Amino acid sequence: MVSFRTKRADQSIHGRLVLSGGSYDSAGGYGRLQMTAGKNIITATASGARTDHYLNPVVPENYTNAGTPADFALDLARDFSPADHLAAIVRHRLSRYGVPNENLQQAAGQLQSSDDLETIGSASYQHVIGPQAVLNTEGMVRHGQHDLFSNAESTPIIATQHNFFLQVYFASSVSLKRGRHSLKAGLETDSAFLHENFHDVITDPSQFDPGTPATFSFSGRRPDLEQAAYVQDLVRMGQWTLDAGLRWDHYQLVLNRDAFSPRIALSRYFPSANLIAHASYARLFVPPSSNNLLLSSSPAVESLNPNVFRLPVQPSLGDNYEGGLSKGFFGQLRIDLDAYRRTGSDYPDYDPLLNTGVNFPIAFRKAFIYGADGTLDLPHWAKLSGSLSYSYMVANRWFPVTGGLLLGQDEIGRRTQDKGHIPDAEDQRNVIGTRFDYQIWKRMFVAAGAAYGSGLPFDYDVSSHDALEEYGQQVIDRIDFVRYRVKPTLSVQAFAGVDLYQRDRLHMRFEADGGNLNNRLNVIYFGGLFSGNSIGPAHNFGLRLVATF
Repeated sequence: MVSFRTKRADQSIHGRLVLSGGSYDSAGGYGRLQMTAGKNIITATASGARTDHYLNPVVPENYTNAGTPADFALDLARDFSPADHLAAIVRHRLSRYGVPNENLQQAAGQLQSSDDLETIGSASYQHVIGPQAVLNTEGMVRHGQHDLFSNAESTPIIATQHNFFLQVYFASSVSLKRGRHSLKAGLETDSAFLHENFHDVITDPSQFDPGTPATFSFSGRRPDLEQAAYVQDLVRMGQWTLDAGLRWDHYQLVLNRDAFSPRIALSRYFPSANLIAHASYARLFVPPSSNNLLLSSSPAVESLNPNVFRLPVQPSLGDNYEGGLSKGFFGQLRIDLDAYRRTGSDYPDYDPLLNTGVNFPIAFRKAFIYGADGTLDLPHWAKLSGSLSYSYMVANRWFPVTGGLLLGQDEIGRRTQDKGHIPDAEDQRNVIGTRFDYQIWKRMFVAAGAAYGSGLPFDYDVSSHDALEEYGQQVIDRIDFVRYRVKPTLSVQAFAGVDLYQRDRLHMRFEADGGNLNNRLNVIYFGGLFSGNSIGPAHNFGLRLVATF
């Protein structure tokens, strides 16, 4: 961006404005204004949009899917001295959107909507202690809120939710360089004060087990307290690099747990072959999601069904192994290859509460995930640049369920008594993506790309006939009920941009893109949360006017 000088020699103003629209009855804008005054840099940003495709729809008709996101932020950066730097930010984000209906819900007149609000204030301070040491300190206060609203025609249940939290975070670290060693040690504390409020009214009792109460309400609050300490050392030994560390975590919400996690990574550079080889191991401690955890952990939910399974959700402990190569060819190409193996106990997942669209954390006994990724990059060859990537993953979860909430005899029996394993929700064997850009003229470029996925698994208890009523024939044609996987997805994209005006103080560019040009109905997820599905965008286009000054 080009600076615009004001009357004072130490002041400048520059910014960026983006206006966008597209085929989905969508329009939006983004603005960024930055002012430099002496040692202060002040940046203000604002963005907003309106679209009728806020979420991926659940049926091709795209019912009740309008949404409005917005973001406002003010940043301040100041150098008090060559050794002292302060950065602070205040930000407010919001999104209000409809929850997409399937066919039966739309016929009943259901209207569900949600909003997510977030206000953040954060600051970081860096002090250079000397030529070999740096102190970093940061803090944050965040208020977040999620609401769900349902009208009287919602089926089979009217659900309302009002969840909010106040989070206070603080971290401090010291970095020290001594010869070939780069040492770092730090402390973190993260406290979130959770509030959950939920209410439902059943409108179609035939969809629920006998004994399910016609109404249910819950209100709860509890602090989520987490602390951590770590130390690590990055050692450079000629062509070798060793990164080793140890981390301690403490978690206290429904349970009180702590763990030590060692981590080590080793890499070697071979200059004659322009090759880097690397390998790593990490032990991970992952607390369960706090989303609706108070609700699912409360004894009050035992009134929802005569058959209830409720156990605390344990933190997950995992072992991650990874190795790979990165090699350059002819000064133009680079290939990155990585293979990984991940195991975890008390593996986290999510389950819906009745038919409300509200989900809560559960845990499986263990999980085993392995796969490989490869990327071919062409950063620049004459006027052409691009990349090609491939990913292979096998991911399985093992029964029984070891934590969370299960309602109903069938659900409890299937989740706690079944043996063996089922695919994880992210178990997709083959994913390919590509994009190539070509600079036609100095002021104009075109690009094209494609994305392919071999299909994700689903865990669906309703017959294909019932699914046909809910989602329609087009969706069912893209589902394999024998393999319990969605059929492969494919989307082709194209892009173009042209510089309209360029002078010292102003640069204007017009951009256009088209998505899913092959117009395939791509079902991404099936039988998931909310209304149950996720369908990728149909063929579409977008237009943007970008001004930089």
